[in-house]
Amino acid sequence: MQSKKNIGFIGTGVMGKSIIENLQKAGFTVHIFTRTKIKAQTLIENGAIWENSIATLAQATDVIMTMVGYPNDVEDIYFGSNGIINNAKPGSYIIDLTTSKPALAKLIDQQARSQQLHALDAPVSGGDIGAKNGTLAIMVGGEQSAYEEVLPILQVIGENIILQGEAGAGQHTKLANQIAIASNMIGVCETIVYAKKAGLDPLKVLDSITTGAAGSWSLSNLAPRMIKGDFAPGFFVKHFIKDMTIALESAQEMGLSTPGLELSLQLYKELASKGENDSGTQALIKLFTNELP
Repeated sequence: MQSKKNIGFIGTGVMGKSIIENLQKAGFTVHIFTRTKIKAQTLIENGAIWENSIATLAQATDVIMTMVGYPNDVEDIYFGSNGIINNAKPGSYIIDLTTSKPALAKLIDQQARSQQLHALDAPVSGGDIGAKNGTLAIMVGGEQSAYEEVLPILQVIGENIILQGEAGAGQHTKLANQIAIASNMIGVCETIVYAKKAGLDPLKVLDSITTGAAGSWSLSNLAPRMIKGDFAPGFFVKHFIKDMTIALESAQEMGLSTPGLELSLQLYKELASKGENDSGTQALIKLFTNELP
């Protein structure tokens, strides 16, 4: 696949940029499009091919990967006369890495089939660190044959890559992931605040607890940033709010009670209302340290 596939990539944000760089390093030719070309300038200088529209990108590539912000962004780039589905070449593979709605993933799959395209929903986890290191967890929904065909590409950007089921299953798995993170982030914040209040060195506390039963990705990777006062976004607060909102809606549709998710969403909305929308999710600790107005 690597020798004969041109990859199109739409979305060059914090994670998208690193994913594209890893694909380039692996020898793939990457065509890119994003709403603000200047944000892709470094990628272009490093050999990515700029396309002036979604339609031209779709027509020029064999595999199209997308990573945008919200479900409505996904709808904008996939549907309509100038969208991916109506412009991609028959036989192409389309892979949405965005965390979005399971129902939307199913709709994309249905419409893709009508145009002889192969669609996969493949949201990821691992943040900016995982994107840079090519170690993302990738949760895939779609047909087995399509999954196997694009697996060599996914292996460039991720390590833990699992086909979870049919279309929409990748999104459901990512929402389960976000539900687990939601309550955990509250615990991480409370842990650091408690350690400081008790007169402990929070970094030494992390050395003790990250390898035990309390260990988690957030505790190992985001807690040190909290302690240092580094709130740069590996994953935006606004995007986590979007994910948790979708997860809560999905849970409610299935008749489930998710009180931990509801509390986390409430706290993150409060954080966003105080001007932290574009901060990293680790900025939640500001609510616990009274650093906000």
